[in-house]
Amino acid sequence: MIKNPVFLLLTFGVIGLQAQQIPQDSIILDSKSKNLNFSYKHLIIPTVLIAYGAWGLKSDQLIRYNRELRNEIIENPHKQFPIDDYSRYAPVVAVYGLNALGIKGKHNFKDRTVIMLTSNIIMCTTVMAVKKSIKSERPDESNLSSFPSGHTATAFAGAEFMWQEYKDKSVWYGISAYAVATGTGIFRMYNNKHWLSDVAAGAGVGILSTKVAYWIHPYVNKLIFGTKETKMPTSFMPYYNGKQVGFGLATTF
Repeated sequence: MIKNPVFLLLTFGVIGLQAQQIPQDSIILDSKSKNLNFSYKHLIIPTVLIAYGAWGLKSDQLIRYNRELRNEIIENPHKQFPIDDYSRYAPVVAVYGLNALGIKGKHNFKDRTVIMLTSNIIMCTTVMAVKKSIKSERPDESNLSSFPSGHTATAFAGAEFMWQEYKDKSVWYGISAYAVATGTGIFRMYNNKHWLSDVAAGAGVGILSTKVAYWIHPYVNKLIFGTKETKMPTSFMPYYNGKQVGFGLATTF
């Protein structure tokens, strides 16, 4: 039996300690003055998380494990803390907030915004396609959109975004973002919306989406803006309407 849900921090917290050194089998893609590095070793953690989540759909042992964990962490199925609806956006908002405070990340506003949007397009497309294909029932039996966890995918995509932008400043930026993402995943389970396998797969999809966005950024940038470097006045404005948190982006071409 599972005695303490704190072990979940070990499941996801290890992600924040990824080694970002460039091994010998890396492929380097040049984008102007920046080098974007691909290494097969960077695929290990997200692949393991996605594989664990997929295995949890069919394995009787993991299905029992999911149910045992749910029974351990949920004291009252009707008592919920919807903090995960907001914490999933925290890492991305923090990246733009730090830049607004003068703590510059790896990329300028235009480049990091293109990367962030690319990551979210990949992540959202993948999550929605898998949800419609798998049709896994949520723990609270509210619908068939349990696998994978979209909230967790959003949070971990943002955490990897923070890691990539600020790992050269301090590893603690990335570790803090991953801690918030981990908390988002835990609250998805506490609020009876997802199984552990859903959360694991969502974390893997989120991390991988952002990594892919960085790797393909030179091509995406060239596709959107061409070879000529352009300067565009751009504004970024977060908003909260009482029910939803988001942001607006305005650019003059």
